[in-house]
Parts: sequence; C-alpha cells; structure tokens
Amino acid sequence: MKIKKAARRYLRQLEHRLHEAKLSLKSGGHSHSDEERILERHIGELLVNGHSRTAVDIGAGDGIRWSNTYALYRRGWRGVGFEADSRKVAKLAEAYKFYPAVSLCQCRVTPANVVPLLRAYEIPEDFSVLNLDIDSYDYWVLDALLESFRPRLIVTEINEKIPPPIEFVVKFDPDFELRHHFYGYSIQSLSELCARHDYALIELEYNNAFLAPRELGGVRPLDAADAYRRGYLERPDRQEKFYLNQNMEILHTLSPEEGVKFINQFFSEHRGRYDVGIARPTPVELAHR
Repeated sequence: MKIKKAARRYLRQLEHRLHEAKLSLKSGGHSHSDEERILERHIGELLVNGHSRTAVDIGAGDGIRWSNTYALYRRGWRGVGFEADSRKVAKLAEAYKFYPAVSLCQCRVTPANVVPLLRAYEIPEDFSVLNLDIDSYDYWVLDALLESFRPRLIVTEINEKIPPPIEFVVKFDPDFELRHHFYGYSIQSLSELCARHDYALIELEYNNAFLAPRELGGVRPLDAADAYRRGYLERPDRQEKFYLNQNMEILHTLSPEEGVKFINQFFSEHRGRYDVGIARPTPVELAHR
C-alpha cells in the first residue's frame, strides 16, 4: 500500500513538473494582452506586505488561456474560480488540480448569489484581487459585491466599443445569452460605479479596466476619458487586435447624442434590455474646459 501511494505521489509530481514545463514555454504569460504584468505592478505598488494573497476569478474560463489570475495561483495564492460553462469547467479542473489552495465552483454568478458564494468560500472582505469577466451583467454583479466586500485590486472587462461620455449598461437578465457586441458596460458606466463605491479607475489595458479603493496609498485615479484614450483609443494596434469592432468604429466620429442614437439603432433587437445615456460632466471636468 505504501509503495502504491508513493508511486501515485511520484506520478503526480512528475505530471505537475511536465505541466509547469509546458507553461514555461508559453511567451507573454496567460493574459490576453499585458494584464498579467500590469496586475503584478499594481500588486507591488499598492498591496502591503501580509495582504491576504487571495484571488477570486468570476468567469474563470478554462483557467489558463486569457487568465489574469492563473499566474497568481501558480505562485501559491489561494482563491476560487467560478465558471458556468460546463465545457470550460473540465479544463478549469485540470488547470487547478495542482493547486490545493484554489477551489472551483461550477455555477452562474448573479447579483443575488455573489456575496453568499464568496462567504461560503471564506473569502476575506478585503481580499487582494478580483477578476470579473462574465460577458453579460457584470455591472450588477460588481455593484452587489462591493456592497459587502472591498477587494484591493479589481480587473474587470468593459465593453470597449462604447466611448465616454456614453453610459451603457446591460440590464440583469438571469437568462442572458451572449450576443456579438451586446454585453457588459461602458467605461463611463464603470467610472460612475467606481464613484459610488469610492473606487478609482487606475488603468485600462484595451478592454480590461484596473480599479483600486481610493484610500490605498499610491492610488493615481484616471477619469474615464483619459483612461479610454490611453488604454484603448490611441493604441496603434487597436484596430488589428479588435478587428471585429469595425462595424461600431463610427462611434468615435459621432457626437455623444449621435452615438446614443446609433447604439439604439444598432441594438434595436435588444430594446428594453439595456440602459444608455450621456454622463453629465463633473465640476472638475467643467473647470478644465
């Protein structure tokens, strides 16, 4: 019996080493763009020594491809990944099996269950990193989560096609199914959510926004327009990376009022399932005009 246990342990260790060797051949990390490196920089700058080293991934996918958390789990962080797609869950289980401090939950996270789920997994209220990417009603999940938790760093996908000052939010729908371009929220709506919860928008990497609580030392807030311009609009390879966005590129040439009309026409089949409008300028923005 002891020989069998030792053999199984050896085979598992060998499998793990082969897995790590395979991953080491992958260049550029696991993230879609440079999110992994950016997150590492913000962790070094904003998180104090002794932080919880806990990462929560809502919409974890297969756990490796385009993951903003897998590099953290490989370094010994604890946490949990949530994924509803059964096809991805099998791959996610394989990705996490070498990391006993990381749990997997196959479920659809909603505004109603996100807080109970995190508490069930004993996630600290001020846990270190949240990654949110469910391609649907992300706004409402984040809003509900921030009522009870205060993660130190957040990475959340925006709908990058919709420029500020246009506010766009997909309404909560428990039966939501992803449609091309129709999902999520605009960076302007994210900025509004940040303001209500006293968070700062600190960086945008194409369609992934980085947030942090304003009370953290070293936080340098950006407004939605600056973040969007630096992180998406003026990136020289933007149209190459996001070539599927060509049929919405016109939004960058329209006034906000014209943009809202275009969005209503473009998403006419989804009428009533989203909110769209134009943000009012803040006193600070007015003073700089």
